[in-house]
Amino acid sequence: MNAPIRSIRGMNDILPEDIHYWQTLETTAKQVCAAFGFEQMRLPLLEKTDVFTRAIGSATDVVSKEMYSFDDRNGESLSLRPEGTAGVVRAALQNGLLYGPVKRLWYSGPMFRYERPQKGRSRQFHQIGAELFGAPGADADAEILALGSRLWERLGIHNLRLEINSLGNSDERASYRDQLYSFLNAHRDDLDDQTNERAERNPLRVLDSKDPKVQVLLEDAPLLADHLGEDSRAHYEQLKRYLDRLGIEFHENPRLVRGLDYYCHTVFEWITDELGAQGTVCAGGRYDKLVELQGGKPWPGIGFAMGEERLVELLRQKDDIVPPVVHAYLVAVGENSTESALELAYDLRAGNPGLRLMVNLNGGSFKAQFKRADRSGALLALVLGEDEIRNGQLAVKFLRSGDQQLNMGRDEAGDWIRKYIDSI
Repeated sequence: MNAPIRSIRGMNDILPEDIHYWQTLETTAKQVCAAFGFEQMRLPLLEKTDVFTRAIGSATDVVSKEMYSFDDRNGESLSLRPEGTAGVVRAALQNGLLYGPVKRLWYSGPMFRYERPQKGRSRQFHQIGAELFGAPGADADAEILALGSRLWERLGIHNLRLEINSLGNSDERASYRDQLYSFLNAHRDDLDDQTNERAERNPLRVLDSKDPKVQVLLEDAPLLADHLGEDSRAHYEQLKRYLDRLGIEFHENPRLVRGLDYYCHTVFEWITDELGAQGTVCAGGRYDKLVELQGGKPWPGIGFAMGEERLVELLRQKDDIVPPVVHAYLVAVGENSTESALELAYDLRAGNPGLRLMVNLNGGSFKAQFKRADRSGALLALVLGEDEIRNGQLAVKFLRSGDQQLNMGRDEAGDWIRKYIDSI
């Protein structure tokens, strides 16, 4: 006998008991994005590897260590998408969506990175992202942050901290990178091999380190803010004024950088302290050079991506989000009961699109069927016995509330159930 096949490590099933949290998150995100004028797009899972190496940067861990890449039969290198923004830019360029009015786009779906699986981090993970093109000012930055803030409000998640920083432009970052490298190189003996390797490839990545000893050392490191020019400072200060006006609380983190090379000026993260080390649930920033890196004319952009797995963990902690119950379970025993039950269920569902109704399958006695109804979590048992079938009646038993049984004509059932659903 063959052993059962198991899922790939780090690629997890999402089971029915959890799906309501995912649906709550995704439905709410869809509504909030629409309220801000963002249009949905869907992207392929596979892209040419160049889409990511150009955009993300070959010195990043994502490209150098974490991508699932392979050559197809024609010898072309393809990769499972490790993030969404680079693919959105590729699609927007290819389909002529840029170089006109401001374009607002959002997407959702699975991403893939070969990382060490742990709580809040898996090899297949899911993101919802929003991207805004064609607006270079701090007002666009504020609008993106307002979208995220409104989403947390709608979801009832109040334990997130917004951190912001400015990376300036490419010349300012280059000047800072040289100074930071000199600082790190002077402390090579105090750093582990991995951190020294990261410093050689891209010193800004060291600022991302979660190692407490590295963070202590960085307290004496130079600050990027000291290298910002007048225009970059003005952009950042204007953003802070907008956020104050909107009532969006933020914390300045002068060492905040993003793990992808295409970011400039504003970067940000929403962080929770309730998920351990994997506390960042949403992050993003401005990427004004990315369209050019992908082969287009220069065009400004800003966006973010949120990790669905981590947000689902936060939703699980809320008392007011619980998996939905089955409204009703249809119990039927007697001659022609199966035909009558299927017909009744078909009609009730047609007249009540929100009705969640299970029909008993595989027969069984009334006692056995009521046990199944109870295990289903249904609020009601709709009963078709021989008398009800013969007389065109329906009995309604309340499985949870203890209310007295009701009897009604089958033609009344649709209206009664509709009112009942609206009342709960």
